[in-house]
Amino acid sequence: MAWLRDQAASQGDRLSLWTPVAFGCGAAVYFALPREPLAVLAIAILGLAGGLLLVRVRWDGGRILAIALTLAAFALAGFAAGKLRTEHVRAPIAPSGEGMQTVDAFVVDVANPGQGGPRLLLAPIRVSGLAPETTPIRARMTLQPDTPLPAPGTAIRVRGMLNPPPPPASPGSYDFARDAFFEGIGGVGFTLTPPREIFAEPPPWRLALEMRINATRWALARKIVDQLGVRSGGLAAAMVTGHEAYIPREQVDALRAAGLSHIISISGLHMAIVGGFAFAGVRLLIAAWPWLALRVSSKKTAALFGLGSVLAYLVLSGAPAPAERAAITACAAFGAILVDRRAISLHTLAIAALVILAFQPEAVTEPGFQMSFAATTALVAMAELWPRPIREINAPWPIRAVQGVGTWLGASLAASFVAGMATGPFAMQHFNRVSTFGLVANLLVAPISSFLMMPALALGAILAPLGLGKWPLEAAGLAIDTMNLIAAKAAGMPGAQLIVASAPSWTLAAAFLGILWLCLWKGPLRWAGLPFALAVTLTPRPPTPNIWIAADGSTLAVREGKQAVLFRPDVKLFGAELWARRRGLEPATDGLAARDALYDCDRWSCAPRLGSSPRVAAVFTRRTSTIEKKLPLFCQWADIVVVRGVATAADCPKALLLTEDDFARGGSAELYRTASGWRIVWAQSLRGQRPWTGGTTADPT
Repeated sequence: MAWLRDQAASQGDRLSLWTPVAFGCGAAVYFALPREPLAVLAIAILGLAGGLLLVRVRWDGGRILAIALTLAAFALAGFAAGKLRTEHVRAPIAPSGEGMQTVDAFVVDVANPGQGGPRLLLAPIRVSGLAPETTPIRARMTLQPDTPLPAPGTAIRVRGMLNPPPPPASPGSYDFARDAFFEGIGGVGFTLTPPREIFAEPPPWRLALEMRINATRWALARKIVDQLGVRSGGLAAAMVTGHEAYIPREQVDALRAAGLSHIISISGLHMAIVGGFAFAGVRLLIAAWPWLALRVSSKKTAALFGLGSVLAYLVLSGAPAPAERAAITACAAFGAILVDRRAISLHTLAIAALVILAFQPEAVTEPGFQMSFAATTALVAMAELWPRPIREINAPWPIRAVQGVGTWLGASLAASFVAGMATGPFAMQHFNRVSTFGLVANLLVAPISSFLMMPALALGAILAPLGLGKWPLEAAGLAIDTMNLIAAKAAGMPGAQLIVASAPSWTLAAAFLGILWLCLWKGPLRWAGLPFALAVTLTPRPPTPNIWIAADGSTLAVREGKQAVLFRPDVKLFGAELWARRRGLEPATDGLAARDALYDCDRWSCAPRLGSSPRVAAVFTRRTSTIEKKLPLFCQWADIVVVRGVATAADCPKALLLTEDDFARGGSAELYRTASGWRIVWAQSLRGQRPWTGGTTADPT
C-alpha cells in the first residue's frame, strides 16, 4: 500500500492531463443514452459540476478527495456540454416518403463523392411539399454520373428524392445520421435531372461569405487539376483544398490497402507540416539577417507566422471537422511558444483536447478524433521518454551525417510503430482493415510528404493565383506520383490487407482508456493499462450472424462459410460490404454465381433452392401485385420471408415474416440461428430514441 501511495503521490503534475479524459467520458455517457434527457437536466448538471469545483477549492478534504471532485466535475460538465450542443445544432430533418420533389438551393460546396457519384452540399431555398419551418438548412444530394458540377455560390433547381439521413447500415455500425445532425445536414438524396441555374434573392451574409470562400477553393482545385492532370492533380487538390472530387477510385483503394489513406484527409499531419514549414522557414530567414535577429525573438515571430499559416490553411481546406481539431491543437502549440512554454507536451495537448470537446463534444464518437488524439498522445509520451543523443563536437562530418541518419531512422521507426499501435484498435473496430505493409509504406512516404510534397503544395497554392505556381506544383506532382507508386506496390503485395471482425463494443472504450493510462501515468504502474489497451485485439469476437437485411428491406446477404453472399450486389453495396467487414467476412468473389447456386433470383425476388441454407426468400418491390403473386409460394418453401412492401402474418403463417412496417421501426437487422429459432437484432434498438434517430426503441418483433 505504501508503494501505491508513493506512485499516486508522484502524479502531482499529471492531474490536469486527466481532466479532458473525464470531460470526454461524461460526453460519451450522454451519447450512449437510449433516450434524450430533458434540457433542464443539462443546466442542473452544469450547476452541480460548478458546485463540486467550489467544494474542491473551499474544503481541504485531502488530495484524493480533491482529485475525485475535480474529475467528477469535469465528467458532469462533459455530459452537460453534449446536451447543450445537441440543442444548439437542432434543425429540421427532411421527412421520408415524400416522393419526387423540386429543390431550389444555393450550392454551398462540392462535397466529396460517394459510391453513387459526385455530390453537392446545398442550402435549400424551397423544397416542394415542405413548409419553410420544416425545410432542412443543409442537404447533400448525389448527381447523375458525368453531370457538370456547378461552382459554389450558384443558385440551382433540381428534381430528385430527398430523405432523412440514413440510419446505420447494420446494427451497431457507423451512424451517419448522427454525424449529419451535428453538421446541420437534414436531408440526403439524389437528383434525376441536371442542375439548372436559377435566379434567387441574395443569401444571408454568412452563407454568402462561406460560398465565396468555397468558390475560391473550388477554382484553385480545378486549376491544380488542370496543371497536373487528374492522376496527380486529384490528390494534390484534395490535400490543398479538401476537394476529393477528382481522385480516381483506384487511387483511393490503393492508398487504403497500403495504410496511406490518412494522406487524403486534411488533419493533424497536414497542419503539422504546413505550420512547421512556416515556422522553420521564418526562423531561418530571421537568423540569416543578423540585424533583425538581434532585435526580435525569432522563435516567437516564427510562431506567429506558423499560427497564421495554420489558420489560413484551415480556411483554404474548407474547415472540415478533422482540420478544425488539428488547427486547435496546432494553435495550442504555437500559443505555448508565445507564452514561453513547451510547444509539444502532454499539457498542451490536454488543453487542445479540452477546447475541442467543449465546442464539439460529439467528437468523442468520431473515429477521426479517437485515432488522432490516441496517436498524438502516444507520440508525445514517447518524446518525453526518448533518450537525447549525445553529439560529439569534434567528430568529422561524415560520422555526424551517419549518426544523424541513424537517429532519424530510429526515431521514424519508433514513431511509426507507436502511432500504428495507438491507432490499431480503432482501425480494427471502425474500419475492420489491417494494412500488412502500412508501417513500411508510411516510412517510405513520410520524408517525401514532409520535405517535398506538402511544402511544395503550400508554396504552389500561394503562388498559383499569381501565375507563378507551376514549378512548385510540378515538384509536388512528382512527389505524389512517387507516393502513388509506393501505394500501388504495397497494395499489390499478397495479403496486403486483412479483414478483422469487430470486437464487442465495450472493448473500444477499454482500449482508449488503456492507451491513455499508458501515456499519461508516470512510473511503472503505467503498464497496468496494457491489457486494457489490447482489449480490441485479444477479446474473442461475438458469433457471426447468418443473415443481414438492409434498413429498407431492399436487399440482404447471407453468410456462407467465410463469405457474404449478396442477393443484389448492385443495391446498397456500401452497406453490404460494411456489414461483411464488421463480421470478418469477404463478399463472395464470384458474386452472382455464388448467389445463383443457392437461390433462384429474378429482378424483384429471390427464393431458396433445394438444400440451400438458410432458407430465406425475399420480395424487393413494394408493388402489391408482385407481393400477392410471390408470397404464397415463398411462405411454403422458406423459413424466413422478407417483404419490402405490405404484408401480414396471416399471409405467411409458417415462416418468420418481416415487412416494411418492421423495417420502418427497426431499421437494418441481423438474424442469428439459435436452438429455439431465429434471434433478431435491430439497429434502431441499439441507437435508442434521440434527435437524430427519428424512430422508436421498441423491437418490431
